[in-house]
Amino acid sequence: MHSNLRTFIETLRKEQDLAVIDAAVDPNLELPEIHRRVIDQGGPALLFTNPKGSSFPVITNLFGTERRVELAFGPRPENLVNQLVGAMDQLLPPKLSTLWQYRAPLLDVAKTGLRNVGNGKAPVLELQEDDINLHKLPVLTGWQLDGGPFFTLPLVYTEHPETKEHNLGMYRMQVQERNRTGMHWQIQKGGGFHHHEAELRNQALPVTVFLGGPPALTITAIAPLPEMLPELIFTSFLMGDKLDVTQVSNHAHKLIAQAEFAFCGEVPPHVRHPEGPFGDHYGYYSWTHDFPVFNIQKMYRRKDAIYPATVVGKPRQEDYFIGEYLQRLLSPMFPVVMPGVKSLWTYGETGFHSLAGAIVRESYYREAMAHAFRIMGEGQLTLTKFLMLTDVPCDLSNFPRFLETILARFNPQRDLLIVHDTSMDTLDYTGRKFNHGSKAIMLGIGDPIRELAREYHGEPLPGIDKVKAYCGGCLVISGKSFTEDEKLASTLIEHAQHQLADWPLIFLVDNVDDIVDQTTFLWTTFTRFDPAHDVYARTNLRQNKVQFEGPIVIDARMKPFYPDELTPREDIVEQVDRRWKEYFPHARNTK
Repeated sequence: MHSNLRTFIETLRKEQDLAVIDAAVDPNLELPEIHRRVIDQGGPALLFTNPKGSSFPVITNLFGTERRVELAFGPRPENLVNQLVGAMDQLLPPKLSTLWQYRAPLLDVAKTGLRNVGNGKAPVLELQEDDINLHKLPVLTGWQLDGGPFFTLPLVYTEHPETKEHNLGMYRMQVQERNRTGMHWQIQKGGGFHHHEAELRNQALPVTVFLGGPPALTITAIAPLPEMLPELIFTSFLMGDKLDVTQVSNHAHKLIAQAEFAFCGEVPPHVRHPEGPFGDHYGYYSWTHDFPVFNIQKMYRRKDAIYPATVVGKPRQEDYFIGEYLQRLLSPMFPVVMPGVKSLWTYGETGFHSLAGAIVRESYYREAMAHAFRIMGEGQLTLTKFLMLTDVPCDLSNFPRFLETILARFNPQRDLLIVHDTSMDTLDYTGRKFNHGSKAIMLGIGDPIRELAREYHGEPLPGIDKVKAYCGGCLVISGKSFTEDEKLASTLIEHAQHQLADWPLIFLVDNVDDIVDQTTFLWTTFTRFDPAHDVYARTNLRQNKVQFEGPIVIDARMKPFYPDELTPREDIVEQVDRRWKEYFPHARNTK
């Protein structure tokens, strides 16, 4: 497919899926607001040719629809993964006849790898700058409370100090000085592991950050790949061709030849600097914390370099569509990596780590729980906050139907486990302490044990003014805010057990009317509770096991110690309203 950003942009132009905005646009808040509105409309990729304060054009929304992801990669990678996974039992152990039978997909895989090219064939080396000034770049400030401008599509390349195994990740980078940024290495991230190993040796870690290049690089940097799978090899696999790299003097890493920018430098040991706040993909601000810094020593770029960026915020944003594609692509490999896990899905509407669902094998009593522990011990899945499992085949991406499958079989005394004092995603603040929280596992295995109620006809609930069924067996209710009545959830358990007996799961939210579809339900609920603090039920302690009695009430109201929800600044909204026809003078629809 595409070997660089330019060919992909030209494809989008030919497909009339690219809007070129020649009006002067400020990367500080104005450009992100335009981007968000176009995402909401399912609109095109955006090429801003005249960003204020910079001579570099900005490209955003490259992957903001399922169609554009398909244009970037086509059906080949998914078809190839399905072919090879389906043939795994025949290919191992390898036989000549079987290898010949599958020669086409195997030869396709054999094309993957890195190709060394001379400096003259590496567009990224067209210009070199030693006097770095990041303020000349159109780095976006997405939200008004952000700590400053952030690189939002950086491709961060590192190598293990000893083994030289490499990692390509995407970690936001806040511009702090002319030649320094933050390096937001979260827990369970490959680049952070490499930096940890360098710090143990009291060494600086060489780092190369790329912008642009083959679209496959961006996808790879986000992908939760197994540790043994090198990211650059996976990039080559997605491309269907070898990835061009080139060597430069006085730098530890080879450079991606077709990138738009390459920043070469190092992350020093034992140096931390405040980073944030930042309006993140959970839909809230992440607060200021100390993170490592990236000192840039040299910048290479194309003469006419294009600056790629994205904007994150409340789902669904561009990262949602990337995540959906990766799940479709990688899901056939889950049963290979985790035998007994037939299907797995993480929900982008919750920031991915807040909720996962799986279909697993249950060939003996409680085998599903063994698979749950296996899932929660695999790579970035270790950050999963709430995991639901069933052994019944269903479409995991259709959450209401999946939840009904669980709730029809859910026995609260047996099928709910809360694990206290665990790690939590760095961006999830519901655990009351940075990087700390709890996890929950919920099972719905075997034959149904109940008919699910679908309408609430009971008596009024204490402190509740709105009640609505989200799906069979699941109610959403709202009343007083957490600040007004912190104990409302426990009051319901104490005084409304009988009225709620037909509903195994109830979510207490701030306003039922905010929930209109799967996206709003998942975002309003699973991003706003920590299992250890916010799951309420009557309990019994038997043989050191906590047994819950239904119903289960989850308090998913906003708490006063949570970060603020992301909302655009009013004057920027008015400015974009006023200028909309300037941005899109030939568009039929102006809002």
